[in-house]
Amino acid sequence: MKRCVALLAAALLNVGCTVGPRYKRPTVAVPGSYRGAAPEQAAQPQIASLGDQKWWEVFQDEQLRTLIRTALQHNYDLRIAASHVLEAQAQLGITRADQFPTLSGGAAIADVRTAQSKFLPAFETSTGQANASAIWTLDFWGQYRRATEAARANLLASQWAQQEVVSTLVADVAAAYFQLRALDLQLEISKRTLNSRQESLRLTRVLADGGATSVLDVRQAEQLVFTASAEVPSLEQQIEQQENLLSILLGQNPADVPRGQTLTEQRQPPEVPAGLPSALLERRPDIREAEDQLIAANAEIGVARAAYFPQISLSGTGGFQSSALSNLFSGPAGAWTFGSSLTQPIFTGGRLRSGVRLAEARQRTAVLVYQQSIQTAFRSVSDSLVAYRKSREFREQEELLFQSAQDAARLSHMRYTGGVTGYLEVLTNETNAFSAELAVVQARQNELLALVQLYEALGGGWQQ
Repeated sequence: MKRCVALLAAALLNVGCTVGPRYKRPTVAVPGSYRGAAPEQAAQPQIASLGDQKWWEVFQDEQLRTLIRTALQHNYDLRIAASHVLEAQAQLGITRADQFPTLSGGAAIADVRTAQSKFLPAFETSTGQANASAIWTLDFWGQYRRATEAARANLLASQWAQQEVVSTLVADVAAAYFQLRALDLQLEISKRTLNSRQESLRLTRVLADGGATSVLDVRQAEQLVFTASAEVPSLEQQIEQQENLLSILLGQNPADVPRGQTLTEQRQPPEVPAGLPSALLERRPDIREAEDQLIAANAEIGVARAAYFPQISLSGTGGFQSSALSNLFSGPAGAWTFGSSLTQPIFTGGRLRSGVRLAEARQRTAVLVYQQSIQTAFRSVSDSLVAYRKSREFREQEELLFQSAQDAARLSHMRYTGGVTGYLEVLTNETNAFSAELAVVQARQNELLALVQLYEALGGGWQQ
């Protein structure tokens, strides 16, 4: 009997099938080159992309590298993403277990005494038993295999989601660090300008006390001092708040953040290779996550369709039963049962049909999300390419503007000292020079931030 059941199970498994559509990657329109790339890059898109480089190769500031390593160890978003991966691994194990038989064992002993009645004397009985049972629902239509396929794809999706968090974290730490160094440089410029203007105010007051200039010139010199001094507490506030932001990214309580290279010492390439657009589909974690979610949704259609077909189950129990424990494992105490069952849904009120429609609708949604994520990725790369190129051009013009404003301020001081012009000219040109120097710092920061955004858009940062 046992041999017959085993042969039946083997035969059913051999002829079993898997219902539901096989996964096929949707067709997407991939451009030959990125919009926004420099002409020489568009002509040679096969050059290795910046996104293929490790983050420690892109960012040369050793202190920034240390901060990124700390964030990768302690950041809470990344640790939460790692926990989601563990959840998906456990869910895969639970789902996969449905493909195998369920085995269980048990033992029981009972003593029963019946009271004396009018027609029967009192008597006692003792019963003991030990048994093992097995239940196996055959995956004849591939319902459990499709469910396992979906769970495995969800696991991969969670792993890519974790890599996406890594990429975002690396970019966030780098961007926050560059913003901090920009604020440091602006504070340094403001303090240096304040000291220079305080000295100029002192000299103007000396001249006014000697009758060589008017009180109006003193008031105008005071405006220059107050303009520079007002920037200092504002920048100090922003610096401390930026340090708090960086500390949270590092998974730490708000504290001071150590510095490395100054903003002007940060190196960045004049041109950034973007690479082939088709390679972006394999490199960006969010695209890979969307595709694995699509694979899972596709497999769920098979799970829903398999519910239309009959379920075939095999069950068996074997063990020993005796009224005397001393004879439980000897004598004619063996007992067993084997059987099989088939269950076919007949009427479910449209539940099965709606289940299939739901799975198909989710699959169509996943296709659209996947295609949308690709278009969004191409746009982010194009935006970042043009932002990096134009921010560099803007920074170069801001540097020329500062040089001109600085020279105008120098000449106005000479004219004022020579008595050719009034202090109003000095006030105007000093204000312009101060604003232009701060604008250069902002332009340098924007150029570095554009590089960080481009690196993230190209799918870089998660490679370890």
